[in-house]
Amino acid sequence: MGNLIDRARVLDERDPLGALRSRFHIREDLIYLDGNSLGCMPKATPARMTQTLEAEWAEGLITSWLDAEWATAPQRIGDKIARLIGAKPGEVIAADSTSVNIFKALTAALSLRPDRSVILTETTNFPTDSYMMQGIEQFSGGRIKARAVAPDAVLDAVDDNTAAVLLTHVHYKSCSARDMAETTRRIQQSGALVIWDLSHSTGALEIDLTAANADFAVGCGYKFLNGGPGAPAFFYVAGRNQNASPVLSGWFGHAQPFAFEEAYTPANGADRFLCGTPYVLGLAALEVGVDVMLEADMRQVRAKSIALGELLIQAMEPLCRQYGFTLASPENPAERGSHIGYAHENAYAMVQALREVEVIADFRTPEMIRFGLTPLTLRHSDIVEAVSRLGEVCRSRSWDRPAYRTVAAVT
Repeated sequence: MGNLIDRARVLDERDPLGALRSRFHIREDLIYLDGNSLGCMPKATPARMTQTLEAEWAEGLITSWLDAEWATAPQRIGDKIARLIGAKPGEVIAADSTSVNIFKALTAALSLRPDRSVILTETTNFPTDSYMMQGIEQFSGGRIKARAVAPDAVLDAVDDNTAAVLLTHVHYKSCSARDMAETTRRIQQSGALVIWDLSHSTGALEIDLTAANADFAVGCGYKFLNGGPGAPAFFYVAGRNQNASPVLSGWFGHAQPFAFEEAYTPANGADRFLCGTPYVLGLAALEVGVDVMLEADMRQVRAKSIALGELLIQAMEPLCRQYGFTLASPENPAERGSHIGYAHENAYAMVQALREVEVIADFRTPEMIRFGLTPLTLRHSDIVEAVSRLGEVCRSRSWDRPAYRTVAAVT
């Protein structure tokens, strides 16, 4: 472990992103390895929220829809997120939740392929993606068929009746990353549209939706973008697909919302995929996180993510041999995102015991410990220290307590 400690120290000294850690509120001695689930709070967020509450809401009241630019926040923040995912101005809005945006994307794709009736995804996908597809099938009375096939069988399952394929760029458990450009190309050869869920990659990986010729994409604002719990999500629609019909035809997606017309006329561009009134408080917090993210060079972010992952895998090797951990993520860094999973039969209890020694990871059923690698907030030395504390948890068997085996409602 001594060599790894020295190596981590050198990497921290040379880290071009190291100064950004000070921009976040991180409790002393805490090693937070769950930023891929909920990111740390930027120190600037409370002041921004106070401004929104006390100056814009309390004092400005309804005039803040224009004076504080509340009404255009989804587009403004969407354009900022576009810079992180290789989209063009006017192709991204920040609005609603990831689940709602998945529904928007699927139904928009179906409107563009009215002669097709199958929406396809992979088994083991994040459940909300599949749930939304199942809901559409049920609502359609079975006219639309939701299908899920094994991850390695998706491309072969696409046929001339497939309207859309919904895939996760980085898998939420295994952290396996798909080749976005090649996967998109092969699916589109059959005339189907591609929807990418970027929830576990935005803010951690280099993404270029334009170069990949993606059709639609969604992602959340509370993981690597550090927008806070329940932060608004984002929705991407390529310019060529912005004539799609929005099924959720809310008033902010109308061409003239304040004309209060009886009939719905969709707005131009991505704005037609807005629904109700913008979540002003959530958007205010999200914008702070996005602004900090934009200060980083995504090439450096990705390079640090890989370095953190390689260090973690190397540090875990002795624990794998002695205590039975099994790497459940790709060894090749080019094939994984920015978290790493290890399987162990006592994974849940170990995650609880780690919290007692100020290490926060998370558990995913049935036996996965996930370690999130957030380049803006983690140091290389944190990785080595976290594995050291896990080793002590294993040696002392501090995880072997009845209280640690009772699975909580939120894991």
